[in-house]
Amino acid sequence: MAAAAWRCVAAVVGVVITAATVVDGLGVNWGTMATHRLPPKVMARLLKDNGFKKVKIFDADATTMSGLAGTGIETMIAVPNDMLAAVGDYGRAREWVKENVTRYSFDGGVNIRYVAVGNEPFLKAYNGEFDRVTVPALRNIQRALNEAGYGKQIKATVPVNADVYDSPPSNPVPSAGKFRDDVAGTMTDMVRFLNRSGAPLTVNIYPFLSLYGNDNFPLDYAFFDGGPPPRPVVDNGINYTNVFDANFDTPVPYAQRFYSGLLKRLAARRGTPLRPRTHIEVYLFGLMDEDTKSVAPGNFERHWGIFTFDGRPKFPLDLRGDGRPAMPVPAKGVKYLPRRWCVLNPNVTDDDAGRLADNVGYACSHSDCTALGYGCSCGALDARGNASYAFNVYYQAQGQAEAACDFQGLAVVTDDDRDVAQGACNFSVQVAAAVACTAAVVAALLVLV
Repeated sequence: MAAAAWRCVAAVVGVVITAATVVDGLGVNWGTMATHRLPPKVMARLLKDNGFKKVKIFDADATTMSGLAGTGIETMIAVPNDMLAAVGDYGRAREWVKENVTRYSFDGGVNIRYVAVGNEPFLKAYNGEFDRVTVPALRNIQRALNEAGYGKQIKATVPVNADVYDSPPSNPVPSAGKFRDDVAGTMTDMVRFLNRSGAPLTVNIYPFLSLYGNDNFPLDYAFFDGGPPPRPVVDNGINYTNVFDANFDTPVPYAQRFYSGLLKRLAARRGTPLRPRTHIEVYLFGLMDEDTKSVAPGNFERHWGIFTFDGRPKFPLDLRGDGRPAMPVPAKGVKYLPRRWCVLNPNVTDDDAGRLADNVGYACSHSDCTALGYGCSCGALDARGNASYAFNVYYQAQGQAEAACDFQGLAVVTDDDRDVAQGACNFSVQVAAAVACTAAVVAALLVLV
């Protein structure tokens, strides 16, 4: 893939350090921050067709859960961060378990394996907002699971960002790593509780962001196949040649390369240099592109998916672990809106430049124009092409509502695909979503230890 394409395709994983798993048991994060979502049963079939036996969702949404019911897929559901304080009250925690676990605990229900209590609640950007409420919430959720009779098979955990630990600049090796000073006490309490309850520690590791955020970061250190970086990290005689191992042992066009090395590594059932026999349970992030995620960290936030918004695979992967990469199985039974597009009115002249810029800005602020970025699939369009793309992506996000293709008379609807022929740039037609969020145009690698 072209060197600039990483801006449009991203890769990250979540790691759970716990019981054994191999590529056949690989998991994936299923996010739902999209204007139009594929029907849950279509999504569930996509998971099964590609051999995913584990999935993590970021809430316990009834629509998503209905798709997982009867599949047997091991599921990690979640208590969102904004509910952590509430479930700090045991009565509320017990009600949450009743509503989101007991409700699906029946023959043919959802195979819930974990409850994620929050998502990266100790992230530096939160400025300590969830520091005091997370561990009490964790304890209460596990207690409620235990008292409801689920404690042996369902464990509560807290997915944390890898920024909760670090090694000092004077000795940047995994064995010198320690928890951040501001969360050290909280993390210690949490890990002790997880150890007592038999639950895994869950860490989100982001090799892509290490590369993206540091111009001096050695490129090959983000992957598994490029050989050692110029100066491997040597820690007490142990060589670290990739950031995944270093992060694990501390407590894209590039996406395809990263996943290829990771999957090959998992299939080999090899641990890390310090823990060669440790089995790692990995949830890839993520399943689908999500066109309403915040782009504050970067435009890549909407393009983490192995699949596009409509379930088309982006690149070959060895998901089966047999050493033969192949294109993942696409989503089946996808239904689309009618084949029509909103484009720039051909009668627009240079005199309309001011109004045009304002309307393009409006369209892009309420829909996903990230494909227009430098190096992305639509980054080479001219000004008129940019306007047509922006108008169409807004029009599709709004479910092709008639009023969504006006823009003060600057746009028109067309059903002639020649009007949207723009080379490699795809003027998409949205899916006929089972769940749409158009009224309000609204994130790693997950590792279990």
